[in-house]
Amino acid sequence: MTDRPVLYGFDGSTYVRTVRTVLRRKGIDYEQVTVNVLEGEPRQPEHLARHPFGKVPVLDIDGMRLRETDAICRYLDAAHETPAVIPRDIKDRARMDEIMSLTHAYGYDALIGAVGFHLFPDFIGGADEAKHDAALERSRTFLSLVDEIRGEDPWAAGEAVSLADYYLGPLLLYVSLTPDAGQLLGTGRTADLWERLQGDEDFKATAPDLG
Repeated sequence: MTDRPVLYGFDGSTYVRTVRTVLRRKGIDYEQVTVNVLEGEPRQPEHLARHPFGKVPVLDIDGMRLRETDAICRYLDAAHETPAVIPRDIKDRARMDEIMSLTHAYGYDALIGAVGFHLFPDFIGGADEAKHDAALERSRTFLSLVDEIRGEDPWAAGEAVSLADYYLGPLLLYVSLTPDAGQLLGTGRTADLWERLQGDEDFKATAPDLG
C-alpha cells in the first residue's frame, strides 16, 4: 500500500460518492482507481482480491484496507475530527444511524429500483412496470420515514450535515433525473433536503459525470 490513500470504485456509485464526499470534506488527498459496477468490474479477479463479495467502495489508507462505506466513513471521521460528519449529540447520532440503517435495508433497493426503470434498466433486470410501481411505493414509504425522523431540522439528523445526508444525497440525485422526481421529491420535506444538499460545497464537488 502507498502512503497516499487509494479509493477503489467509480463515481456513479452512490456509496462511492458518499466516501468521496467525506474525503473531500476532511481535506484528504487520495488516488481513485475506477472499478465500474455497470461493466461488471467488481466481479473480476483483481477486485475480488480486494473485496471477495465484489463490492465497492474499498479504501486503502494508513497501512490498512477498509471495506464498506460505514466502516470507511466512521474511520475518516474519527481520524480527522473536524469538520465532523457524525453528530456529537447522542440523539442526533442515533437518528443518523437509523437513517443510514434504513437506507441500507430498504431505501437503496427501493430508490434504485424506481430510478433504474428509467436510467439503467439492464442493471435492475429489465424495465418491468409492476416492479417499478412496487419500487415507487417502497420509495415513498422510505422517504416518509426519513421525513418523520428528520422532523423540523434543516438536515436529516440535526442542525448540521451528517453521514445521513451524504447517504441520501447520491440517491436523490438519480431521483431528480427521472420522471418520478415530482412525486418522490414531493414526499414530505424531501425537496427541501435535496435543495439544501445541492448547496453543500463538498457534495457538489463530487457530482458524477453523467454525460
